[in-house]
Amino acid sequence: MASNNTNPPVKAALMSGAEYRESLRRYNPRVFVNGHEVSSVADEPAFQPGINALAYTYDYALKPELAPIALATQSSRNRIVSRMLHVNESAGDLLNKLEAVRVLCQETGCAQRYLAHDALNGIAQAVARIDDARGTTEHSARFEAYLAHVQDEDLSLGVAMTDAKGDRSQKPHQQSNPDTYVHVVEQNGKGIVISGTKAIVTGAPYMHELLVMPCRDMGPEDADFAVCCAVRVDAPGITMVSRPAGRPGEKLEHGDALFSRKYGQATAVVIFDRVFVPWERVFYAGDWEHSHVLTYSYATHHRHSCIAARAGFGDLLIGAGALMCEANGLDPERKSNLRDPMVELIKITEGFYACGVAASVYATQDRYSGTFMPDPVFSNIGKLLLATQIYDMHRLAHEVSGGLIVALPGPDEDHNPATAASLAEVLQANADIPYDKRIQTARFIEDLTASHQGGWYSIISLHGGGSPAAMKQEIWRNYPVGSKVELVERLLERGVLHDEKRSITKNRQPGRCCDTGCTTPGQPMMVPLKEV
Repeated sequence: MASNNTNPPVKAALMSGAEYRESLRRYNPRVFVNGHEVSSVADEPAFQPGINALAYTYDYALKPELAPIALATQSSRNRIVSRMLHVNESAGDLLNKLEAVRVLCQETGCAQRYLAHDALNGIAQAVARIDDARGTTEHSARFEAYLAHVQDEDLSLGVAMTDAKGDRSQKPHQQSNPDTYVHVVEQNGKGIVISGTKAIVTGAPYMHELLVMPCRDMGPEDADFAVCCAVRVDAPGITMVSRPAGRPGEKLEHGDALFSRKYGQATAVVIFDRVFVPWERVFYAGDWEHSHVLTYSYATHHRHSCIAARAGFGDLLIGAGALMCEANGLDPERKSNLRDPMVELIKITEGFYACGVAASVYATQDRYSGTFMPDPVFSNIGKLLLATQIYDMHRLAHEVSGGLIVALPGPDEDHNPATAASLAEVLQANADIPYDKRIQTARFIEDLTASHQGGWYSIISLHGGGSPAAMKQEIWRNYPVGSKVELVERLLERGVLHDEKRSITKNRQPGRCCDTGCTTPGQPMMVPLKEV
């Protein structure tokens, strides 16, 4: 998707957070939350933490000091666009995206908007593969026109990928209720009509559009379920049943839910009932042979992004844990029982983030689309580490914080004349840290790790982007075990020749079969933020 254009790139019109909030008023989706129908998403209290998080992604992109990571140049159009809507052209793009997502999630916990980046990159690879097989440019042309639309409008896109699935032992066409998967029910010269259900759509109510994608590989009998398209959130026939974002409205004046009353994430079940989609918004329909390309490429991109998102969350736990040690009057420099768990928390966070960096550095260029794909082994290892160690991260934050984070009296007592003074006197630890600062930090850690919101962070870390079993499968499928086997056989002087039919040696290290290996020399790399 690169271009030889030598003119300076033109900056696309970028919205501010306030403009994003106002843009939601131009949409009228049918949404239900907490048992009632929402009249205005922009004004619905249950969605404010999610809207706050999305608004932050817009405001941060306008900060000049963050431009190297927040913005990207889409060479095919010679446009400077939001990083969250960019299709990667180098390993450097992937490194910058990784850093951008980490910075966003340090502030918001989960910025959500990066899912659009992952989906757009996956679709770019899928449509290029389809066009190559068919000898056309039809699918890529539709996608590129749509990409220009979302970049120029600076839209937020929800990813409608995970179907309701029904009976997990049955394929889509075998389901007793076909609407457990989104599928094409009709098509004509104007477009297609889709019905079905997507079960977990992040931020759906406060997005502008939805990218509908299949969630699994399809067989010939599942051709109707192999559909990828884009729809407005308020397209006729779409109904969203959502959960609130974060913990809105929980005694805002008294200081509980310190983080998640401000930032959060809604997820919605999205029901499609004969939704019409014009052909210009259909990226493919019925191409079951290539459905695996999108599911695989999106999953790899998304797991790469999840690494950065949870690293940002880890930064919050590290900072809060250190503050809690200080407020308790204890110095990790002198107390190994505090220093060791803090180092362990740092090791976990930077360990899986390093996998994301490696996945970027060892990125490969897709031969069909020309876009860059993070290394699948490092992406899946990093995501597997964070998915299984998120509970250790919580445990370590609890260990250095003490039981106070769940044993404090409720925040109403801080304003009770009969108890406030006594609590402030007896529950202060470090003479240099006021009581209110100590309990504020304690409640911050409770909110992130020991509330229902804390449990939510654990679940999305474990299952977001796929289950640990799925990641293990991809690691085994892509890891060059064959190279290790041949290494040992060579050292044992067995003289065994490589056999393509031998199962255990089928995967070999890239670079053994070509001169350049994983990474083409001279790839543009990340511009360090400190040099800006």
